[in-house]
Amino acid sequence: MSSTALDDRRILAIVTNYGVEQDELVVPVKHLRGHGAQVSVAAVSADGIRTLVGDRDPGETVRPDLTLDDVDPAAYDLLLVPGGTLNADSLRLEDATTRIVSSFAASGRPVAAICHGPWALVEGGYVRGKTLTSYASLRTDITNAGGTWVDKPVVRDDASGWPLITSRNPGDLDDFLGEIDAVLDES
Repeated sequence: MSSTALDDRRILAIVTNYGVEQDELVVPVKHLRGHGAQVSVAAVSADGIRTLVGDRDPGETVRPDLTLDDVDPAAYDLLLVPGGTLNADSLRLEDATTRIVSSFAASGRPVAAICHGPWALVEGGYVRGKTLTSYASLRTDITNAGGTWVDKPVVRDDASGWPLITSRNPGDLDDFLGEIDAVLDES
């Protein structure tokens, strides 16, 4: 993929201001921007996003571009939902998260969620009939919400009229980013 292959693409990453797994936010944002995409990072507040490494060690602080409440989901081509246990557990309780995920699913635009990120989809009822992966501890939540959980580095499911890309953890980032690139190339 050339460095300008995604020039016309707008990507939205949604997180809370504390606890997002550093590499699950920073690596995809850098990758997508490096290929020309415009990436906006939306957080609960305009304060810095304090990332973590391995859910416990302090990571980089990232400045959000806007808040979740200020997001116009229709302005974006793909939704990125990074994990981190603390981040994902809090993010799924934000009304704006459900509004944003709903907009993407209803319009058929892709959603990419990694690690604990699929909790945002479980909370809004968007895994029913989908096959996906995640951090292993979400298996029961996904199954109880009507999804099929599998243990693979990356899973893409186009059921229900919208592409869902999921991965298990930061070790799967290469596969995850490859599938994000593929879905953006198709749309």
